[in-house]
Amino acid sequence: MADTKREIERKYEATEDTRLPDLTRAAGVDRVAPRGRMELDAVYWDTADLRLAADSLTLRRRTGGDDEGWHVKFPVALGVRDEIHEPLSDTLPPSLAALLRSRVRDAEIAPVVRLLSSRDVHHLLADDGTLLAEVSVDTVLAERLAGEGSGTSAAWTEIEVELADDGDPAVLDAVEKRLRKAGVRPAGSSSKLARALAETTPDRGGEEPGEDVPQTAGDHVLAYVRKQIATIVRLDPAVRRDLPDSVHKMRVATRRLRSAFKTHRKILDRGVTDPLGAELKWLAAELGLDRDQEVLDERIGSRVEALPATLALGPVRGRLRAWSAARRTGARRRIIDVLDGQRYLDLLEALHALSAEPPLRPAARKAAEKALPRAVLKDYEKLARRMDHALEHPPGPERDTAMHEARKAAKRARYAGESARPALGKPAERFAKRVKAVQSVLGDHQDSVVAREALRTLAIQSHAAGETAFTWGLLYGREEAAAEARERELPEVWARASAPGPRADLKGR
Repeated sequence: MADTKREIERKYEATEDTRLPDLTRAAGVDRVAPRGRMELDAVYWDTADLRLAADSLTLRRRTGGDDEGWHVKFPVALGVRDEIHEPLSDTLPPSLAALLRSRVRDAEIAPVVRLLSSRDVHHLLADDGTLLAEVSVDTVLAERLAGEGSGTSAAWTEIEVELADDGDPAVLDAVEKRLRKAGVRPAGSSSKLARALAETTPDRGGEEPGEDVPQTAGDHVLAYVRKQIATIVRLDPAVRRDLPDSVHKMRVATRRLRSAFKTHRKILDRGVTDPLGAELKWLAAELGLDRDQEVLDERIGSRVEALPATLALGPVRGRLRAWSAARRTGARRRIIDVLDGQRYLDLLEALHALSAEPPLRPAARKAAEKALPRAVLKDYEKLARRMDHALEHPPGPERDTAMHEARKAAKRARYAGESARPALGKPAERFAKRVKAVQSVLGDHQDSVVAREALRTLAIQSHAAGETAFTWGLLYGREEAAAEARERELPEVWARASAPGPRADLKGR
């Protein structure tokens, strides 16, 4: 089983002549304990086009030190990374290969850089002996093993300060203050690998190409599409690690991307995007199996917890737990199977191909201020038709279905507004905000519909087991009341969203 730790560190430039200042003068540090010198030999792996490095990920096999083995590091924030460790072996452990699959896809990974580090380690201790941080002075020799600059080398010295587990980041600030007073400055590279690649890559001369500023409608749509693709790729390892909210966020990205394909069909060729949209719908459905149950659990669970003890009759909490567990059994394993499957890998390859060679139609060359409002307003008109249809129905199952269809249209219109916001500014932002309010009311109504069906099932199961179904019936009634409240609220919310204002601003462009 892989071990995971949160690595919080700072790096500083140094030379062979650099000496550490007296760090006992840093706030909170009582003494500095020398831990000796260790020799580290690390080989970093990547694809030929350095996909991992491009996303600030590192994969290495290191010998020497207390944690020799395979390591994958994922960036979390500036100076913060999650390090996942597997024991030393000759080949890349499957668990780590899976975490890199969305970036690597079918490409081969191989050694690209070797780093030999001679590390002089010191522990910073509090007055009670608690480890606060580890300070090391590293003398590094880097050798490029593949790609541009293969066979070249670079050498440098750096100081690394790593916070102890559960340590106070204020310690890092205090140590940095002492280092700066001694003339030591922060390093220019975020990692040893980044510095090794920079210093062993031949200088092409001239300025590095800057990031293109979107101009046309196609530019803006592609920027949004690429952002959603990158989000799916980035969240893949988070889903595999079962990080909080990762499944939900990945599902939202698939929906945003699919919606963009539909909204901007005059910009992107449907012959390419329609099949991808179908695959994204499949992926969202697979991701939603566990997420939908999680939302339902939270809704019903909160309702149960809010009941007075006198109204929670029978083994209500136990029945709810058993029902939920039965529905969620195997859901986690299924998600991993999907991410490990060929169908998902083919989807990633197809999305990468679309991003690299976008199937742009002639309308993509139009000005964003002309083409994008039309696309957004077309989605709005679809929402308006569905809202009229929903509001003309009397309360009941048909209206529930019509409101659910309107909810889906509201979500698409909201995503359309958000996708156009970088180009259209405030009008698109206000439009998306108002439509989101409609979506929220419709969404809560639909959640109530689903919850009522679940409560009915729980009542039937309780009755069959000889338990009282009173509490489930009570909660069913409360969900009915909540849905009716949303239905009464909807016309006013829709009136605000459909009033002139943001829509008029969009039409005026």
